[in-house]
Amino acid sequence: MILSIIMITYNHSKYIKQAIESILMQETTFDFELIITNDFSPDNTEEIINTIITEHPKGNKIKYISHPKNLGMMPNFIFSLKQGSGKYIALCEGDDYWTDPLKLQKQVDFLEKNEDFSICFHNVNTLCAGVLKEENIKKTIPEISGIKELAKTNFIHNLSVVYRNGLIPKFPEYFKKAPIGDYFLHMLNARHGKIKYIDEVMGVYRIHETSYWSSKKQIEQELILVNFITNIKENFTVEIKKKLTKQVLKIKYKNQKGLKRILAKLKYNLYF
Repeated sequence: MILSIIMITYNHSKYIKQAIESILMQETTFDFELIITNDFSPDNTEEIINTIITEHPKGNKIKYISHPKNLGMMPNFIFSLKQGSGKYIALCEGDDYWTDPLKLQKQVDFLEKNEDFSICFHNVNTLCAGVLKEENIKKTIPEISGIKELAKTNFIHNLSVVYRNGLIPKFPEYFKKAPIGDYFLHMLNARHGKIKYIDEVMGVYRIHETSYWSSKKQIEQELILVNFITNIKENFTVEIKKKLTKQVLKIKYKNQKGLKRILAKLKYNLYF
């Protein structure tokens, strides 16, 4: 059995070494491969990757693909996902890293014993301006959940997830241009099984000025999220569509003021 780890990277020269080494330190009873796709980075990301491939004892586990031109975040992500042939897929972008050498083993052990689960994820810390903070999602996220809970809000960090490969024979057309590919991916996978949360911090999500999502202002994030959720609803059941709509209305209600806020709240309460 093999597990495929997908790492997309662009201009991650400051972080890529730590990201790769945190993966190669994994101790497993199964084989794994690290697929790195470099989206034509103008910095020296490629040089760092090639050095690790050559010099690291586990460098042979790396399958490195360097695009001759920039594809963009989602096309690169889709390309990368298609390269993974393992029974399971794990994700870790080039600016994040794992901290527990048994992370993969713990997640795969659970999924092997529980075939009714499609996703397993864990808690993470965040690193911003050199300060490490605990996410504390364990206070609000149940140990066992499913697509109904995920439709309310995305509580899964990319670097924390392991999921069963092959659950999505073909990505929906909108996936190619979705601004939030990880949430869409998790939602699509959650159609096929339950979600397991491991209450352990086993990775670090890095927040920096060049990251796609965290570099945006909150109002911009919310506008993107509203449009995104509106576009993905058609891929789910009536019940899940309703929960996604509720998430949109909640965002809109929060940003209204005065009479508009009162009317938005009434609409929210009446709808549900």
